[in-house]
Amino acid sequence: MTNQKTWQKLHDHPEKLRTYLMREKVIDAIRLFFKKNDFNEVETPLLAQHPGMEPFLQPFVTQLDMANGQKRRAFLLTNPEYAMKKLLVAGLPRIFQICKCFRNGEGISGQHNPEFTIMEWYRANADYQDIMRDCENLFRFILAQIQSDRPSSSGNQLSSQTAERSTADLGSITYHGNKYDLTSPWERLSAAEAFAKYADIDTETLLSPDELLIKARQKGYTITPQTTWEEIFNQIFLNEVEPHLGQGKPTILYDYPTALASLAKKKASDPRFTERFEFYIAGMELGNAFSELTDPDEQEQRLLEEEKQRAQMGKTTYQHDSDFIDALRVGMPTSGGIGVGIDRIIMLFADAATIEETLFFPIQDMFDLQ
Repeated sequence: MTNQKTWQKLHDHPEKLRTYLMREKVIDAIRLFFKKNDFNEVETPLLAQHPGMEPFLQPFVTQLDMANGQKRRAFLLTNPEYAMKKLLVAGLPRIFQICKCFRNGEGISGQHNPEFTIMEWYRANADYQDIMRDCENLFRFILAQIQSDRPSSSGNQLSSQTAERSTADLGSITYHGNKYDLTSPWERLSAAEAFAKYADIDTETLLSPDELLIKARQKGYTITPQTTWEEIFNQIFLNEVEPHLGQGKPTILYDYPTALASLAKKKASDPRFTERFEFYIAGMELGNAFSELTDPDEQEQRLLEEEKQRAQMGKTTYQHDSDFIDALRVGMPTSGGIGVGIDRIIMLFADAATIEETLFFPIQDMFDLQ
């Protein structure tokens, strides 16, 4: 048999179980962290009539068949964001969720599986700065929990050499032979600073659709009449900026252009940017956070614009979630929130090269993919 399924590999090589069981340790630590910080764990539906509007995300499409013959188009959610924000409106001030989500059309790679595990948390009376601190504290907590589970070298006590090494490494992980310091403060870099530093693109060029396309063409990128500002932003970012992020220490990349954050609050000091951040370790994006947009009219307008973008890009189209807008009209408190990919966290703490190495049943096994 040329392509062994994961269960077969583990049967033949039980020593590999350590990597896969890191999932349990990481999720246990995450739950303990949030419980210690007075968060309520919630569950929201993953089957819905209105998925997220992000133009580049493609949901899985299905159908709800009722016993009375009624049928409704339905979707597997790409994230649980709308429902969790409705719970903020309902009066739950600190909530988190660990669940499966689904994204179609992204392909399969070392960092992508169409079915994946995500955690999201939201805090009322908070903003993206508070969520940044949560991230730092959470990762240190996970590391401490995992380190406390490690068996000693002698079975009883650590040798003096091992003890010295462990003390030095208490705040760091090793991934692919490189050490990453998780202690605070993490590196903080604005999106504009990152493009200037790593891609030689100043702020005015970055925000101008015409100027950015000219700059991209000069750099050798393929530009067609259909190329959008967002597409070329992403190409330059992925090729020239992202690989530098989170090297040696996690990087928080913050204040994204407003066009790239339809659910985030605009910066009062410069509304060309929003209070959004992503964080990176080893060049790998792990989470996406906002100071949440609470204005119902502005939110609805942004979602309508994304509906148009989806149609122009040939993506599956659907109406935005009007119930979410109704909730915002009732009143959502000033809040911060984030979605974090758990599978990638497990990759880091298990020192695994791919997401496939952390999943008992990766998509390749389930669909006999090569």
